[in-house]
Amino acid sequence: MALEIQNKFEKSKLWDLKVRLQFSGWLQYIIHAIWAIILYLIAAIGWLIGYWQILLFWIPLILAIFFTIALVGTILIVKYNLHPQEKIPSNNKDLDAFSLMRKRHSCRSFQSRKLTQEHFSVLMHTVQLYTQSDNLLGKLQVRFEYVAANLKVWPVVGAHEFLVAIAPKRYNRLAIIDIGRSLQKVVHHATRMGLATCWIGPGADQKSIIEHLGNRFNHNKDHVICVCAIGYESMFKPLFIRFFQKLQHKRLPLKELFFTDCKLSNSIDVKELPFSDYNACYEVCQWAPSSYNGQTTRSRAVFEDGQLIRFDFYTATNSRYYAPLALGIWCANWEIGCTALGKEGYFSIMEDASNAKDELPHYDISWVIDNNDENSLT
Repeated sequence: MALEIQNKFEKSKLWDLKVRLQFSGWLQYIIHAIWAIILYLIAAIGWLIGYWQILLFWIPLILAIFFTIALVGTILIVKYNLHPQEKIPSNNKDLDAFSLMRKRHSCRSFQSRKLTQEHFSVLMHTVQLYTQSDNLLGKLQVRFEYVAANLKVWPVVGAHEFLVAIAPKRYNRLAIIDIGRSLQKVVHHATRMGLATCWIGPGADQKSIIEHLGNRFNHNKDHVICVCAIGYESMFKPLFIRFFQKLQHKRLPLKELFFTDCKLSNSIDVKELPFSDYNACYEVCQWAPSSYNGQTTRSRAVFEDGQLIRFDFYTATNSRYYAPLALGIWCANWEIGCTALGKEGYFSIMEDASNAKDELPHYDISWVIDNNDENSLT
């Protein structure tokens, strides 16, 4: 029923209006204005009733005035960029891998300045490195095209430099995982340089992206998976986006993400051996970005003869693109974490890990542990 209502809404004129406002860059300000209007209406009702005036009149009126002033100020400062130029953030070269992954967050407001030539050169070198065939899990080539343009994206403001993730048009799930894994490694390196990033999937207008790619996009061979905004974070952002970020700053507990069975019903205790050997790896996967913060990836610890031999990675939904993309991001964070801990291993697809066809959770790939002697249950 809920899905039917959603499908009808997405075919309505109201949805079309929402999309137009969204990609025009005005929707977040319209939502802000609606909050102010609602408060003015409550204040008006309180004035007409003449009862509980402090609660129903003065408090809503004062809040409405505050929202109005904040709205006008935000439009001038953020939308029209009427503020002093901000400094380029310092780099994070002194942070260890885990601290760096914890520090990284989705930037929702970018400065108007372009990347410096040094930052741009290092970024593109990193892109080239992580899209080489010997650094991919699959056999199909994926790529990230740099675009400097005001793409239509939501709910990010001020973004004007992007990496566009492109996979082969013919669907290949491992290629989607490769995009998530490779681009997250680029994001990790960008964070080290002090750059801000934001993964954008459903919030990006495909038509706008393809137009700006021009002859770098082949309609018969290519498929745009997502974009990643890259630049310098701005402290100036709309009130709605600040509220939106607060809502997204939540994650499922580890016991709902890591398990010991393929049905994902028995949670592992990350504080007990041998699981505790991977301590911070769980956390950086827990906080990995995903579409609408959906957290669709799960993991299963697998034992053989009393030894922990691998971690299997699953998707918890049937999403063809954003679930394997999020799983690829997990793979990158897990791999970076294991390297930092000195835990050797490699990714491989295990035939004995899959559930029945089309059954959830959907198995994708495993991290196979090299040094098994250190991972015994006894």
